[in-house]
Amino acid sequence: MTEHSIIAATAAPRTLDSLVRDLQRLGVKPGETLLVHCSMSKLGWVSGGAEAIVRALLGAVGETGTLVMPSQSSQLSDPARWQAPAVPQSWIETIRATLPAFDPLTTPTRDMGAVAELFRTFPGARRSLHPTCSFSALGLEAEAIIARQSLNEPFGDDGPLGHLYRSAARVLLLGADFDACTAFHMAEQKAWPSLPRIAEGSPIIADGQRRWVSFDIATGDAERFPGIGEELVRQGLVQTGLVGSAGCHLMSLPAVVDAAAKIMAGQQPPSE
Repeated sequence: MTEHSIIAATAAPRTLDSLVRDLQRLGVKPGETLLVHCSMSKLGWVSGGAEAIVRALLGAVGETGTLVMPSQSSQLSDPARWQAPAVPQSWIETIRATLPAFDPLTTPTRDMGAVAELFRTFPGARRSLHPTCSFSALGLEAEAIIARQSLNEPFGDDGPLGHLYRSAARVLLLGADFDACTAFHMAEQKAWPSLPRIAEGSPIIADGQRRWVSFDIATGDAERFPGIGEELVRQGLVQTGLVGSAGCHLMSLPAVVDAAAKIMAGQQPPSE
């Protein structure tokens, strides 16, 4: 959507204060840990844009809460597997040799949206060190959340999602659809521990030097996530409501991961 069309579709400006009120009405509580996926355009026109949204989320969880967002950077994945778009075979080695190494301070997100991109740079925000599947966090639990993340299991128990699962964090889809729900990747691994692996690679800094590292990650299938999310709504595991103009979903991360894993276990697992 263009900004003009967003303005035309918004009855009154959304503000930091109005967003906080809407978040509180939805059920966001001070002191909680919240994993947020945001589609900014769905909220309507916001005075202050992405900054106002981040500040509203921080205001809703308060000084004793923690805000978390995915900060994935798929541009640092192996170009041999790129599809959107693919690159010529003759370019691959040049790209591998010249991609800037992952840096949690400077590497931008890709396809995460303006809110997640701004959030990773917010004062005090901390970012995990996975070159393609990192998370950013700000608040009391931030350091513990981002402390560890395996190259091979970025969505596993021993990483940010695992910490969020054990600490009973909640997920907020702020105008985002269920296909954006990263926590469902953890459910896939619980449902199908022997998923096919995908060969990957990324440039990182190790021992002070840029290095290309090879690793493998489990395949996934986000296309089934919307249907699973709809089933979880029917099961009563998801609170729904409006923040600004956006339809939103608020849910317990461990509860929906377990329920989604149970649904997936009755389905055909994805193949590479």
